[in-house]
Amino acid sequence: MALDADRLFPLEPGTRQLARALFETVSGLPIISPHGHTDPRWFAENERFPDPAQLFVTPDHYVFRMLFSQGIPLERLGVPRVDGGPCETDGRKIWRIFAENYYLFRATPSKMWIDHSLEQVFGLDQDLTATTADAFYDHISECLGRDEFRPRQLFDRFGIEVLSTTESAIDPLIWHKALQTSGWQGRVITAYRPDNVVDPEFEGFAQNVMTLGELTGEDTTSWQGYLAAHRNRRAFFKAHGATSSDHGHPSARTENLTQSEAADLFERAIAGKCSSEEADVFRGHMLTEMARMSLEDGLVMQIHPGSFRNHSKPIMARFGRDKGFDIPKRSEFVQALRPLLEAFGTDPRLSIIVFMLDEATLSRELAPLAGVYPALKLGPPWWFFDSPDGMMRFRELTTETAGFYNTVGFNDDTRAFCSIPARHDMARRVDCAYLAKLVRAGRLAEADAYELAQDLSYGLAKKAYRL
Repeated sequence: MALDADRLFPLEPGTRQLARALFETVSGLPIISPHGHTDPRWFAENERFPDPAQLFVTPDHYVFRMLFSQGIPLERLGVPRVDGGPCETDGRKIWRIFAENYYLFRATPSKMWIDHSLEQVFGLDQDLTATTADAFYDHISECLGRDEFRPRQLFDRFGIEVLSTTESAIDPLIWHKALQTSGWQGRVITAYRPDNVVDPEFEGFAQNVMTLGELTGEDTTSWQGYLAAHRNRRAFFKAHGATSSDHGHPSARTENLTQSEAADLFERAIAGKCSSEEADVFRGHMLTEMARMSLEDGLVMQIHPGSFRNHSKPIMARFGRDKGFDIPKRSEFVQALRPLLEAFGTDPRLSIIVFMLDEATLSRELAPLAGVYPALKLGPPWWFFDSPDGMMRFRELTTETAGFYNTVGFNDDTRAFCSIPARHDMARRVDCAYLAKLVRAGRLAEADAYELAQDLSYGLAKKAYRL
């Protein structure tokens, strides 16, 4: 299983040599992880990870969705049920299932990330199979029992400079509070994710809005009180390190209603009287309100549209959200973003980072938009496309129109902690491969390639997220 030192580099010898040389200058750079879903509790408590299965399998929807697609029930993989019903809790049994079926991940990014983690973090250089499953489990378990494999120690070992988690608007942030008083120097911050209080179709929306009011002391039965509550919570999140907000909407639709129109629609939303169209209009208008607030408080705005979330109602009912059933769908950006961009898109004080799951829009819509609006930047290939081919397509489809400096480097967007260095290693290799090809084609000066490698690996993300 030993990792190929030249993996993901071009095959042509001269180009490969240059890609390798570029990569050597960035491979050891600190990691900026500005958007992810790791658990802040890990770092606040700094307890040992329980077992290999809970480190690699149970929290990682990339892993268990593949296994489920081959008929393995989520319960057997330790994924908890909403009703508290029985599921496998024996980590060794879960690990054996994972190892017996590891062949399913051949040629996927998941296998590259996991192989990297097994070799670079745990020193394992054999193939993971049914035969080696128990030996791997025992070795990883023994490692996890040592202090140097606790979350904070791994954070330092991975070279993470800053890591942002993502919490809902009504999260009390108790683990971030604990981190601030812990004396640990690692920088783990939060990001403001208000989906459950801006989406009228989110389960429990009205109650969530009431909770927002209770947390802030604002009257969230009124439109102005509701907006004031958002400002209050954004300030609270900023006090816990937040530099960004994050918005996972079904589409990129934005609206710019009058305040009276918005107030009327808000009343219908909290009364549960919105149609689906009205709910979409309200979500769209709230993106514009969030942009307005970003001009006031400086939070970078991330928009993650284009996912049909929780596609399977039975899985949603049984296991809850984020269980691998979020599916990319066709997206439109030119008309969708226009109301927001007309209002604020030419204001360079605003930073809006847009992600996509519809690659067809990259060269036709997103790159031209980012190539002219000062407020707009392109997020890196996300989710199903944070892969070697997806990253390369992204560069090829956007660079000619938007350039490099209207993009924001890379973020790993992961719940699997040990995959963070693996994902950044992959992104840096792909970017160095792309830069090397540009140099060999006479399209980029070699000196510029070395500077760009630094920016793509580290500088752009740090600047874009105001870190």
